[in-house]
Amino acid sequence: MTQNTPPKDTAPKGDRIAKVLARAGLASRRDAEKMILAGRVKVNGQKIDSPALNVSSTDKITVDGQPLNAPDQPRLWLYHKATGLVTTARDEKGRPTVFDNLPEEMPRVMSIGRLDLNSEGLLLLTNDGGIKRQLELPSTGWLRRYRVRLKGSPSDADLEPMRRGMSVEGERFQPMQVTLDRQQGANAWVTIALREGKNREIRRALGDLGFAVNRLIRVSYGPFQLGNLKAGEVEEVRAKILRDQLGLDREFKPISKGKPGPTTAPAPKPAPRRGGPRLSRPGKPSSPRKKS
Repeated sequence: MTQNTPPKDTAPKGDRIAKVLARAGLASRRDAEKMILAGRVKVNGQKIDSPALNVSSTDKITVDGQPLNAPDQPRLWLYHKATGLVTTARDEKGRPTVFDNLPEEMPRVMSIGRLDLNSEGLLLLTNDGGIKRQLELPSTGWLRRYRVRLKGSPSDADLEPMRRGMSVEGERFQPMQVTLDRQQGANAWVTIALREGKNREIRRALGDLGFAVNRLIRVSYGPFQLGNLKAGEVEEVRAKILRDQLGLDREFKPISKGKPGPTTAPAPKPAPRRGGPRLSRPGKPSSPRKKS
């Protein structure tokens, strides 16, 4: 009688090189793959030209001749993006970017998702490529809530197609939570929550219904909310909150002495805010501030 031997585990040990570069805060996983293809990365002294390589903690990795730093402690920031900024590291049109306007003491960070040029409000920033990927995956399904001002006088029935799900120019949008808040002169305010976040999804959906958006503010992303954070301010999420909300199993150590508070660039930093980052309360989105 022949004894069945269990199959050997032939899966490569370690993590993909692009993932390791992203974890070290050097670049997003996609940008890390571009760096590899450009021949900028060496493993154990050998230049690599494919991201299809697993590495372990014993491998020596260099980028542009410089040793790769050990992964930083995962960190997350809340940032109030103002209109007129693009959410990209470099802009071919020379427009100001989110990253040009961050405080000088900020480490290299990546945005979690994007807000377009004319949108404002909460943008999450992280130094960790794994967190970025986790929070951007459709399977994560975190609810994103927006306050939207549109031109016109919609009725509740006018917005029903967004609640059922609709197609715009052949692209299917999943059902959204839509609440008609109030009419203010020639404009109406609505609160919209969604889980997908496709490119300009809210603007395109409302435009298809005949309503032009003239202000769009993201007020929450999952459990994190904009609250009273002013345009240009940054506030770091406490390590315990980050661990609890994301279910991270890595050890968290104090990042710096004192309590993390909001900072602003280029204006002087305001006084530290008491308490940690604000967490969303279901059904209670923040109200937009009135312009003086």
